[in-house]
Amino acid sequence: MVRLANWCTRRWYLVLGSWLLVLVALAGLVVANGTAFTESAELPDSESAQAYALLGTDGAGTETGKIVWHSQDAPVDGRQVRSEMAAMLKEIRQAPGVLAVAGPYSDAGAGQLNPEANTAFATVTLAADTDTEPIGDVVADARTDVLSIEMGGQAFTELPGGGGGATEGLGILVALVLLLLVFRSVAAAALPIVTGVAGVGVSLLAVMAASHVIDLSANVLTMGALIGLGVGIDYALFIVNRHRKALLKGLDVPAAAAQALNTSGRAVIFAGLTVIAALLGMYVMGLGLLTGMAFTAAFTVLCTVLAANTLLPSLLAVLKLKVLSRKQRRRLADGPVTAPRTSLSHRWAGVVQNHPILSGLGALIVVAVLAVPALSLRVGNADASSDPQDSASHAYFELMSAGFGEGADATLLLVAQTPDKAATEAFTSMVAQLPTDAEVASAVVTSSADGLNTAAVTPVHSAEAEETSDLVHHLRDTLIPSAESGTGLQVYVGGTTATDIDMSDALISKLPLYLGLVAVLGFLLLMVAFRSLLVPLLGAVTNLATICVGLGVITAIFQFGWGSELLGVGSGAPVMYIVPVMIAGVMFGLSMDYQVFLVSSMHEEFHVSGDNRLAVRNGLAESAGVIAAAATIMLAVFSSFGFSGERIVSALGLGLAIAVVVDAFVIRMTLMPALMTLIGRANWYYPRPLDAITPQLALENAEPVAAETDERTWTRV
Repeated sequence: MVRLANWCTRRWYLVLGSWLLVLVALAGLVVANGTAFTESAELPDSESAQAYALLGTDGAGTETGKIVWHSQDAPVDGRQVRSEMAAMLKEIRQAPGVLAVAGPYSDAGAGQLNPEANTAFATVTLAADTDTEPIGDVVADARTDVLSIEMGGQAFTELPGGGGGATEGLGILVALVLLLLVFRSVAAAALPIVTGVAGVGVSLLAVMAASHVIDLSANVLTMGALIGLGVGIDYALFIVNRHRKALLKGLDVPAAAAQALNTSGRAVIFAGLTVIAALLGMYVMGLGLLTGMAFTAAFTVLCTVLAANTLLPSLLAVLKLKVLSRKQRRRLADGPVTAPRTSLSHRWAGVVQNHPILSGLGALIVVAVLAVPALSLRVGNADASSDPQDSASHAYFELMSAGFGEGADATLLLVAQTPDKAATEAFTSMVAQLPTDAEVASAVVTSSADGLNTAAVTPVHSAEAEETSDLVHHLRDTLIPSAESGTGLQVYVGGTTATDIDMSDALISKLPLYLGLVAVLGFLLLMVAFRSLLVPLLGAVTNLATICVGLGVITAIFQFGWGSELLGVGSGAPVMYIVPVMIAGVMFGLSMDYQVFLVSSMHEEFHVSGDNRLAVRNGLAESAGVIAAAATIMLAVFSSFGFSGERIVSALGLGLAIAVVVDAFVIRMTLMPALMTLIGRANWYYPRPLDAITPQLALENAEPVAAETDERTWTRV
């Protein structure tokens, strides 16, 4: 690390030029070739996937949407409304990408007309990725004061675009202000921002270019930016903080940068690798969409680690002593500056150690209260029923629900293999009996040919409702097996609603495995780093506690709906299945970051003094300030994504924001030192047989370093 720091500070122009060249080259590549993101997701091995396979499709070739209208005066099936709607549908049929339009004014479309509610709808089939704006223009022109027309369904549902970077920019601005308050230097405050943005910029441009060869969803960019900015700014902050301390001790710029990389730089690499390992651990979930996000987020973290250990030292060389405040530079001119031992962090360390039981119990109560809602976590996919009241999608849901029931857009597709007449009769009889179930609004056989039959089952409740999920399981576990008994009939439940349920079930079934994996991984990594058994065990357990806090927060806000309307994402709904896994993966890494920076300071002090109480106290006092600053900045960056207007991004942003603050202030700075004070010297016990086979890993190599210098005057302001 010393040689790397020396090379970067001596040849800062090459490092800066290389980063700039890579940015420009990647940007040019993206501008020249564009992107090739895809929204298709690999389905897990499930009934819905088998249903699609029997039909010979993965559901990705076409999209369907609906246009619903409600007449306030004239009958919806009267001549005037029929004439106006026929003209509108004819124009829509001629729009680019439209494959078919099935209207309600025919024998085949009788089920799409409800004269009593004065409401009707048409189904529009589009080629995948069709631009729906021309259709929207036709619909807008057809609206009148007495004729309400809305569009909805898969083809016409657009994900919210967020704030176009405005909220994220506000988060970065708040982070800059906080850094100014911490460092009292514009240069020092700008460095973590510049380093984080550079790492994220390179990674996201590379991901855009890679979208031509790897199947990735466009929303991985937002996820990558959210995670990359948070950890990138944090990593640079730790290194800048250590560099400034070295300068105040009297080291010149190259030596200070070398010491910063040899200490905090090592810890950043370790912390970054743990985040990457946790993210790549998502591959055990076996969900294509998650693996794409994991790849993007892990690559972004890697780029931020590289930026912190190469770009940042080069910038430190350029800025020289400008990373110190003017007051600090004036004091440094008179000799090395000794850090005060009466800071707020020292006083807090004293409070925790003087009252360890009270501090520990208080921290546990806070964690428990915030984590309890996670016990009610329900994973699923939010539909239009929970969209904001003033959104077009919610207006569509209201019209469809009033005319055709809440489950009109939650249709389940039954795909049956009927090898003989008996199987066909059994399937037809089962479908005929389904409407007698209290949760089934209607059921009808839609096709029958070549030993393959299909039926459409409309639930009473919306797709996101727990009753609809229960209906799918009831069909699979009870009704269908009863109909299949004694025949060659084999029925699979598919469709978009069933697919979402299968994805959620697959995640829930593997989530304990993933949480166990990250806990064991955290324990092993900390064991190697600190050569202890109890400290890694406490770290692994508290990491899981932090994850539970994040899950509890998103459950309360986004599932219970406690404040979700204020965020512009609508009312309470099931939590999208990717959110719990991303919360778990990212928070594991961030918790490990703070654990490493906290315990490494304690570990270093214990090896000097041999006194556990003194080591815990001085280690907490040494690291509390920078951990608090880092967590506050992460709060600003993550929470800015909470106001993006997109439910998934908002849930990730707020879940991570609150979890990281609780982790830093409640768990790392209160619970951990309280427990370590109560445990005593046993914190550092490590069996000799394990010590003999454990590889050596120095996270905080604080030995004096000799920086290579040339004839430059590095102390020049």
